[in-house]
Amino acid sequence: MEEKTVTFVNWLRNSITAKMLVVGFLLLVLLIPLLFVQNLIVERAHRQKEVVDEINEKWGNEIVLSGPILQIPYKSFKENRIYSSDGKYTTTQETVINKAYFFPEFLEINANAVTKPLHRSIFESVVFKADIQVKGSFPVIDFSETEILPENVLWDKVIILVKTSNLKGIRNTLKVNFGPKQLNMLPRYADEYLNTLESKPITDFSEFKNTPVSFSFDMNVNGSDALKFIPIGKETIAHMKSNWDSPSFIGEFLPEDGSREIDKNGFKASWKILQINRQFEQSFFGDLPDLTKFAFGTQLIVAVDEYQKSERVAKYGFLVIGLTFLVFFLIQLISKVYIHPFQYVMVGLALVMFYTLLISISEHSSFFKAYIIAGLSVLGLITLYSRSILKGIKFPMLICISLATLYSYIFIIIQLENYALITGSIGLFLILATIMFVSKKIDWQKE
Repeated sequence: MEEKTVTFVNWLRNSITAKMLVVGFLLLVLLIPLLFVQNLIVERAHRQKEVVDEINEKWGNEIVLSGPILQIPYKSFKENRIYSSDGKYTTTQETVINKAYFFPEFLEINANAVTKPLHRSIFESVVFKADIQVKGSFPVIDFSETEILPENVLWDKVIILVKTSNLKGIRNTLKVNFGPKQLNMLPRYADEYLNTLESKPITDFSEFKNTPVSFSFDMNVNGSDALKFIPIGKETIAHMKSNWDSPSFIGEFLPEDGSREIDKNGFKASWKILQINRQFEQSFFGDLPDLTKFAFGTQLIVAVDEYQKSERVAKYGFLVIGLTFLVFFLIQLISKVYIHPFQYVMVGLALVMFYTLLISISEHSSFFKAYIIAGLSVLGLITLYSRSILKGIKFPMLICISLATLYSYIFIIIQLENYALITGSIGLFLILATIMFVSKKIDWQKE
């Protein structure tokens, strides 16, 4: 029995196949702590999102603005038949109040969003204060192309609506200048999509119905994430500027060519949208549809936060551990130095520690500093440890250079967006070619 045990141990120590199997098994085992680290990154990112959402909820969420809109009620008549027991019936007429909605002929929006960070514990959210000026004009109100008779229009019940997604963030008393009048806007109801502010009835609206009427209003509002507008004007012009230097232009319409200016001090952008560019009319009779899908604007985003970068780095964890084990394995075969499985495990755990150091340090510093500190710490630890294993300086320096190159290469990849795939593919090809070249010098006959 003892002789068989010695033979088996010798086989493990001397057989290339046995060494490969052991190293492969240890690599698979180390996937467990690597998976725990990835789950930790996701958990911390989820916690950050919860805190950011809570901050934004209290400060003011995304802003979507639509308006002003003229709401004009009118009467229609419905006949009802009431049947008696003998089969005869009498006819009654019921008056039904419906609503018509008219959009502006011209709409111009000027918005200035000033961002600032808000902190809670170690987490940060970017919010903004937006000063929005809206002006334009309504057309002559015309029911001639409908079956609605002029005497059935309730001209003394006309009101103005302004719709927004963010009532909580409004910081001023909203007043709409309608011709010579100034109308106070008050919250009335919220539909499925937007909250509604409306004026009191314009009792003398009949004086304005036969002529275009100008309007204007200013809104000061706290918001976060995005600032968007719905182009309800027959011609809509919007100008937006901010001190935020990494905007993302979103929605159905992009800024006009040549109007975008983005630098370290912020951005400027302009839009011009005509009725022919969108798929809805200038008036609606009955219910007002959801037009939020036609909104356009800017998302004030944080380009790639630390958790996203850490998660992208952790996806290369299997590759880093696998290539490092491969380097140790090739050194073991070339130098004839025996490396115990326990020593492989220690090296693997040190590599896993890189990711926990990275995420914990990046929560209190920049990602670049965290990457440098975590990388140098693990690199120094593994180099010193391999120095004690390999009893020399040549192979530990090879391991140090290999790991430093690998970590540097991964850092470069995660900074890239459009070229990350091709850069990674070329790098893996070169690594494979190097391994194939080095492995030619190994005697593979020891099974």
